[in-house]
Amino acid sequence: MTDNCLTTGWRGEEAPGERSEVTMARGGLCGSVSSIKALWETRIRKIQEDEEQQTKSREKWGGARGRLCAGVWEDRATLARLKQKLQTEDGRLVLRIEQEEWKVLPGCLVQLSHVQEWQIHRTGLQKVPQFIHSFQNVLVLDLSRNSVSEIPTQIGKLTRLRELLLSYNRVQFVPEELSCCENLERLELAMNQNLNHLPDQLRNLKKLQHLDLSMNDFTSVPDCVVDLPALEWLDLGGNSLQTLPEDIHRMEKLHTMWLQRNQLQKLPENISRMKSLDTLVLSSNRLKDIPSLMEDMSNLRFVNFRDNPLTLDVQLPARTLKAEDGEDEEDDREMFGRDFMQMYIQEARKRAYAVLNMHHVIAESSSITST
Repeated sequence: MTDNCLTTGWRGEEAPGERSEVTMARGGLCGSVSSIKALWETRIRKIQEDEEQQTKSREKWGGARGRLCAGVWEDRATLARLKQKLQTEDGRLVLRIEQEEWKVLPGCLVQLSHVQEWQIHRTGLQKVPQFIHSFQNVLVLDLSRNSVSEIPTQIGKLTRLRELLLSYNRVQFVPEELSCCENLERLELAMNQNLNHLPDQLRNLKKLQHLDLSMNDFTSVPDCVVDLPALEWLDLGGNSLQTLPEDIHRMEKLHTMWLQRNQLQKLPENISRMKSLDTLVLSSNRLKDIPSLMEDMSNLRFVNFRDNPLTLDVQLPARTLKAEDGEDEEDDREMFGRDFMQMYIQEARKRAYAVLNMHHVIAESSSITST
């Protein structure tokens, strides 16, 4: 019985109760295997996804590091190139770049902040960099003959700056912050064409001696210019000036004034009170007369009234000078200069007196006739 039972059990001929238990055990075992298999496959997929993600990240950061390294090497190469442009002139460290294409100055330039003078010409430079304030030692900023269209407000932080030269560019606006350059002595903005205004704050440039605003679009002398206490040299030639300020005599230290090629029709009487003025250029305007008080401008050594529609037709008399060897010397007088001015004023005075005398005679004749 026992053997039969064992044999029957091993042959799978279980009793009804035993059959259900074995079936459940087998089902449970099968379920566990499936679950383990599914869990394992999920884990394998997760590992594979993680590996793929890590691979992508390595590629991404590897590319970024590569680009970063390339950028670093490029900056180093650019900086090395800029260092080759450094020169020492008159005891100053000068950055000199001419006739090379530098439309934008690179940020690595700040590593040369000890430079005292910029001489950058004909490079196509489009703007003064925002990091210009880093150059606290700069004394001269010469960016003439480029394509600079604006002056950054950071320029005002260059308190040691003495010269700012931006002629032959495309500047249309001058920031008021420039007035903070308290040591500025020379400002050149010639040939920017559309420039027609200066901020009033520039009157605070107490040390400014030289100002070039020629060949722009000014229709009047900016108010701040008259208020510059140290101004000695002024060029406003080639603009569209129609009048000069009545208080022009307030520029007490001005010795040279260029006003050629404008539209001036009249000079203010107070111009005769400019005691320091020794050079005055007024050629190619629309002047019809010369103020008589200018006759007393003893310091005026050179003046030019050429190409003006003056009312009186006055010509200097020809004169012949004899040299020591007896040969004739050429008359080197300026035909529309100081001698011309003096003669014009004298002739105008004579004619004015003649007119007055004529009126006086007519008045007396009328009085006699009436009596």
